[in-house]
Amino acid sequence: MKKRTSPPSTLENSPALTSRSSNMPTINEFKYINERPVDDISLDFFYKPHTITLLAVSIIAVMYFAFVRDQSDTQENIWAGMVCVTFFFMIVSVLAFPNGPFTRPHPVVWRMLFGLSVLYLLFLVFLMFQNYKSIMGIFYWFDPTLRNFKIDMDKEYGANCSDLSFERIWSHVDVFAWGHFLGWAFKAVLIRHMGILWAISVMWEITEISFAHLLPNFAECWWDALILDVLVCNGLGIWCGLKICKLLEMREYRWASIRDITSTKGKLKRVVLQFTPESWAPVRWLDPKCTYMRFFAVCQLVLLWQLTELNTFFLKHIFEMPPSHPVVIGRLIFVGLFTAPSVRQYYIYVTDTRCKRLGTQCWVYIAILVSEAILCIKNGQELFERTQVKNIVFWLFVQAAVSVLFIFGCMLWHKCVDGDESQEASPVKQLSREFKDSAIVSGDSKGT
Repeated sequence: MKKRTSPPSTLENSPALTSRSSNMPTINEFKYINERPVDDISLDFFYKPHTITLLAVSIIAVMYFAFVRDQSDTQENIWAGMVCVTFFFMIVSVLAFPNGPFTRPHPVVWRMLFGLSVLYLLFLVFLMFQNYKSIMGIFYWFDPTLRNFKIDMDKEYGANCSDLSFERIWSHVDVFAWGHFLGWAFKAVLIRHMGILWAISVMWEITEISFAHLLPNFAECWWDALILDVLVCNGLGIWCGLKICKLLEMREYRWASIRDITSTKGKLKRVVLQFTPESWAPVRWLDPKCTYMRFFAVCQLVLLWQLTELNTFFLKHIFEMPPSHPVVIGRLIFVGLFTAPSVRQYYIYVTDTRCKRLGTQCWVYIAILVSEAILCIKNGQELFERTQVKNIVFWLFVQAAVSVLFIFGCMLWHKCVDGDESQEASPVKQLSREFKDSAIVSGDSKGT
């Protein structure tokens, strides 16, 4: 069939059309990190929109539980209403929200995670307009056992540090030590840069020293902070995480359609592999010739990570929750999952000059961090009245100085070691050249 051509028009050379064409790469770059399309779809059923079916099933399910369930208990009614609101918000998330830079195991998973983050942000904004008593009343309503838990401010931490024996050191290797190790392995997989990871690790120990007068559990013996935390738990976690990244970079990614696999074992293996990354490209936060804006953006990443960690400890201390409480653990898991697409979007925004907009998920993540910090400051006035100003000034100065020195050292390292490599060797720039602009602009391959 002969392709139909349009008649010549004076609009072809118009300034508006020229401006729109010049902005097309920027649109592509932003859409790639904000709503990445799914390539090579083999099972069309799971990626075709089923909006009418989803609407009908959702309404029928809600009507059934609304009319059948027992409504005599007011507390159960409130719980049911909140669950139903969350359920419908997840449905809207699946239909309308972006999936971000990831498509495995399915874009729906990342859209629902983004929806949960928006709900959490709205909940934080709601709590900002409540007083401390009202907030604790909400937590007591969720879990009445919290009434019996109080923070012991008189408990001594980091005492008798001169008793340095193998038995005492081994006694500190508890579940929290394993949590340190796994947490830093996860951070290494997300950031994938040894210099930035060590900067965050060292500065976190400085943060603990600076805030030990407010949070007693930050007080540690020198061998606990330097040997167990920095060198053993954090160091091994960073090494293992980067080792995993290297193995994933060396792997050859060739995905076969499940329809082309004949054996049952092969089909099951392909289903399991659907929960693994589609590809794994190396990252380069700092090029040998990176600009000063990129330099300060990486420093900002280090400071934002410190704020994330601080919020965790201040929230559970101000609102008095034990470390093993489901709310504390659930928040850690949720923040960890939502950090993954946020870091990726921030990385593309920082390293690729054609991306002019920050990803939506990263924007919400930063809003959550700031909201949590405001909530802590507003409701922890009694705690912050004991703040030693010199410690905070020292912390701010050291945070700024150490982050700049660490990142500047990384730049010098890349300049000396990678000096012969051109800037075109950046993995991000190679990936950018492989974008399928037509698919990204049209969005036809997006699964719902």
